[in-house]
Formats: sequence, structure tokens, C-alpha cells
Amino acid sequence: MSSYVITGAARGLGWEFLNQLSSDSKNRVIGIVRNKAATEKKVAEELSGRSNITVLEADITNYDAVKKAVTDTAAVTGGSLDYLIANAAYLPTWDQYSPIGVLGETPEKLTYEFNKLLETNALANIHLYNLFMPLILKGKGKKVTVITSGMADQDLVNDYELDGAALYAISKAAMNMVTAKFNAQYKNDGVLFLGICPGMVDVGHFNNGMNNLDISLTFTEWTADSRTATPEELAKLGQTVEKFQKYAPHFKGPDNPENSVKAVLSVIRKSSLENGDGGAYLSHFGTKQWL
Repeated sequence: MSSYVITGAARGLGWEFLNQLSSDSKNRVIGIVRNKAATEKKVAEELSGRSNITVLEADITNYDAVKKAVTDTAAVTGGSLDYLIANAAYLPTWDQYSPIGVLGETPEKLTYEFNKLLETNALANIHLYNLFMPLILKGKGKKVTVITSGMADQDLVNDYELDGAALYAISKAAMNMVTAKFNAQYKNDGVLFLGICPGMVDVGHFNNGMNNLDISLTFTEWTADSRTATPEELAKLGQTVEKFQKYAPHFKGPDNPENSVKAVLSVIRKSSLENGDGGAYLSHFGTKQWL
């Protein structure tokens, strides 16, 4: 039996990780969420009969809550953990469409969003990794994966002038370095750290249809609440999608969570320290091709 912990498991990609991994009764799957009661209700309704699922409650930015989740995980697994998937993230709508110079016109808002993004998407995962490392070191799988973004690729941003989602991209670039630093420390202990972009995934962020462009611009799932996009935002989105199509002419639109998670799990399974994947920043194809 393999054990898994997934953060942000209540919806979107996190829920699909929970669904696919728990479909194998040999797996023990632990989902960390902010609302345990609501998620347990959803599990009972949609994944009825899967006794291999445990739901724990913790906001990943709450150190003490995560520490308790580690203790509770150890009680479920017998003190070890094979796989940790750091899926939870903060993605604001505020910085999605305006370039960083425009964001700077409201410095207080920029400072608030920047600090929240770094706290949630990088610092919280540093604490998450450090707290779970004693369990990971005792596990058999010894694989730690963060869901990152192709928008953190400097070459892609420069080559295609992708000026949207600047603060989010910065937070994911920071997390990519966190992945590398943990690899540098724990590679000799046999622990594989990865950052994997799930591709562009439709998780129903906007609620006005958008003519099949109801997608995340950052190659990952949205975590903010659904809302209606403005005409100006739709126009900016169309321009960005045109740039994506220049980058990847085969690109026809966003994938669904089921296919994306299957691809990410395949990369996790195939990756190894022996293959030189320690600290890698990869796409759901296992390469640097983001779309």
C-alpha cells in the first residue's frame, strides 16, 4: 500500500488527485483541506465506499494546523509517507490581466497580493515540506511534488511577451527554487523533489462561458472564487491565447482535470533521481513543453 498526502484536495486538480489515487484500494490517500466537513460530505456523495480516504483540516499558511495534520497523518499511515503532492495555492484575479507596471499604480494592493502569494505559494510549502520530511524519509516512495506553472519559465515570458499574472508567476518561480534547494539537501537521502506544471486546465473559473476560453492563463488551476470576466479581461485573454497558439501551434484549448492529473501522475511515477530528475521543473509531458 502506498500513502499519499494532497493539499488543496477539496476541488479542482486537488480533488481529481484525490479521486484518481483513491480509485486504487491499495492506496491510502489523505486530503488536506480548509473545510473538512464540506469535503467529507462531497466524498460521501461522489466517492462513496472509498474507505482509503482520510480528510484532514488545515490552512497551509497556518503552521500549527499543518503540524497537527502531520501528526494525524502519521497516525493513519503508521509514521511514514510515500508521496506528498503540494497542490494548494493562491491565485488572485487581480494581477491576471494587467502588466506589472500597471499593478504598481496601486502599491498598497501590489504589496498585499505579493506578500500573500509568497506566503501561500512558497513559504507555506517550505513549512509543509519541513514538517512532513520525517515521514517522507521513512516512506518507500520518497517523492515530493509541487504543482507549479509554465508562466514561471523566463524564456517563455520573454519570447512571447507574457506580461499577465506577474505576481503569481513570481511566486511560482520562487517555489521552483525551493524545489531545487530541497533537492540539494535531501538528494543523498533518496528523496525526489519535483515541480510539475499541469498544463492549461479548465476548472470553471469564470461563469460567463467565454466561448470555450473558460481557462486559467497560468497553466494551473484557479483558486479564487468564480466571477464574471469583464469585456476588457476577455480581450486580454484572447490576446494571450493567441500568443499560446504561436508558441504551440497544435494547441486547441484547455484540458480537463482528469487528463491533466493522469499526465502529472505519470510524470511523477516515471521520474527518478537515477534519471537525473532531482529538483526538476517539468511540464505534464515530462519536458519543458508547457502546452
